[in-house]
Amino acid sequence: MDQTELLALYDEDQRINIHWPGERREVTEQVIRHISRSGVHSFIIYSDLKAENADAVIRQEQDLFVAMGHHLEWKVFEHDAPADLRQRLEQAGFDMSVPPDAVMVLDAEQAPAALRENQSTAIRQITTPEQVGDILAVQREVWSSEFERLTREMAETLRDRPDQLSVYAAYVDNQPVSSAWARYTPNSQFASLWGGTTLPDYRGQGHYSALLAARLQDAVQHGRRFLTVDASPMSRPILEKHGFQVITWAWECHWNSEVDQ
Repeated sequence: MDQTELLALYDEDQRINIHWPGERREVTEQVIRHISRSGVHSFIIYSDLKAENADAVIRQEQDLFVAMGHHLEWKVFEHDAPADLRQRLEQAGFDMSVPPDAVMVLDAEQAPAALRENQSTAIRQITTPEQVGDILAVQREVWSSEFERLTREMAETLRDRPDQLSVYAAYVDNQPVSSAWARYTPNSQFASLWGGTTLPDYRGQGHYSALLAARLQDAVQHGRRFLTVDASPMSRPILEKHGFQVITWAWECHWNSEVDQ
């Protein structure tokens, strides 16, 4: 499968047809919305716009989310139309300060042996809601955020839909030093990888790669052929070393409705 085919599959699977548990999916001719059922953070992950209607649709979506009292994240991809969609969102008041991520994909059938065979004894799987604090302790220390919403969502998923989330942490002296997780949305060929964070004093010791291997092997057991990551500049070289390829770039564009102002 070449890069063009892989990008088309990614769009179809991870943007157009995806159903996120806990979100209400709404489809119009122009956008696909995912509306939070339990909070005020919702998002648009796919749009089909033209230069002639883009500004009007953006205003319409802003009005809708203001009326709901929701924060809107509009995720724009490099190949989305019109080509100036990000500039139009910025002119409409969206916060564009988050740096872009490289959208990377690996075909598990072509994964290197280092990922298929790695069985690090430092890696443990987190299987109960009570253990979520362990893996998010790493995230909180590195990113200086409390991750309250993520904590609730992950605990709920492990309790009610454990087949849709696999969580792992690397431990040193019985303390978590690196953590990551994989999500499995229904009827998908992809496992999406998240987290991938290591405490500064423990970087360069193979924990990130060991967590990557654990999630690859987990994804294969779940019957998923492809792994995808929204990669930061720090993660990208490691992922490329293990065979991941960049298929596009993505920007988080944030609109704060009146509930946040």
